[in-house]
Amino acid sequence: MGSINCQWLMVNCQWPRFPIFQLTIIMPTILHKLLKRPSAVISLCIIAITCLIAVFAYLLAPDNTPSANRMIIELGAKQPGFTKQLLFIPGTNNRVQKSLLGWFNGVESPYEASPINGYRFEGDKLIIRHYIDDGLEDTIGYSSSLLVPADQLHSSVAERQAYIQKHNIVTSTFYLGTDRNGRDILSRLLVGSRVTLAVGLVAVLLSLTIGIFLGAVAGYYGGVIDNVVMWLINILYAIPTLLLVFAITLTIGKGFWEIFIAIGLSMWVGAARLIRGQVLALREMEYIAAAKVLGLGDMRIIFRHILPNIAGPIMVIAAGNFAAAILVEAGLSFLGFGVQPPHPSWGLMIKEHYNFLLTNRPLLALIPGFAIMLLVYAFNILGNTLRDVLDVRE
Repeated sequence: MGSINCQWLMVNCQWPRFPIFQLTIIMPTILHKLLKRPSAVISLCIIAITCLIAVFAYLLAPDNTPSANRMIIELGAKQPGFTKQLLFIPGTNNRVQKSLLGWFNGVESPYEASPINGYRFEGDKLIIRHYIDDGLEDTIGYSSSLLVPADQLHSSVAERQAYIQKHNIVTSTFYLGTDRNGRDILSRLLVGSRVTLAVGLVAVLLSLTIGIFLGAVAGYYGGVIDNVVMWLINILYAIPTLLLVFAITLTIGKGFWEIFIAIGLSMWVGAARLIRGQVLALREMEYIAAAKVLGLGDMRIIFRHILPNIAGPIMVIAAGNFAAAILVEAGLSFLGFGVQPPHPSWGLMIKEHYNFLLTNRPLLALIPGFAIMLLVYAFNILGNTLRDVLDVRE
């Protein structure tokens, strides 16, 4: 009799067994629906462009030193489009190790950049008009032997002069201007996109991992487990996100990756609550009863037959958490608890230059703020569109 009931359940209560192989069929359909919506296309383009910029940041940035941290103090807080000749003077560390990952991690520069208003050669010496500030300069002389590499020392004076003109004197344009420390804002903005995307990715992975597990277990088992998880969720909901992140950073430290982990650990609560509600509804379905009768384990039922059916809400949560993590990181950096210098962070760039909003150089703070707004907008629009596309009532 038991075998007959099992056979009847297998025939009449077929459940959707779709982890990977059916999700590969569903994803193109979701993408096709997204591409029909102009707002979704715009948001996907913004996210895709930001991801490409983050990967190839040092290839695109005018300043390809690590963290785009070449400081030229004389050129602090210059307007967009500012152009100046730079003399590159060999520094004390001339032996810079070349790495195959230099295009990804940046390359240490063996030179120090000095802005100049003009130059002339007097025999073996280079005489420069060193730029100090608008209308202020001084004159400095350098021996050509100090500016050329060792293999050029035995060349003629004319050859050394030609080498210096070609390799050591460069005209640089700062397309978005410079910050108060004389660093190129465009380069800092491009490299800072890595921090923004990294914090979103780490926060989403952590929040979904913890939220999916606790929410699924609480919704499936109910009882004492559900009460304990919901008690923890309600406690954490009562604590403001920034205060919770502060508490976590004081516990695990205030380093580069510690900030990302702290943000991720503070964002799992919403995911767990929503997933718990979804699992509570699905656990009463007939195919779950059939799975239990057939003797499938609880973890297999949860991860193979319940979670794939709530993939849509999970994707919506991921997009929302990504946007929220970007804003939290920007807020933390603005308050001084986020990413620390010299790492470029959009929130840190606003903190360093917000006082310029009342001067004639407001773009120093507005440019990173606009970048944050644009990326958060893209993820919010993507989340809203995913919610509409995945709504079964449509």
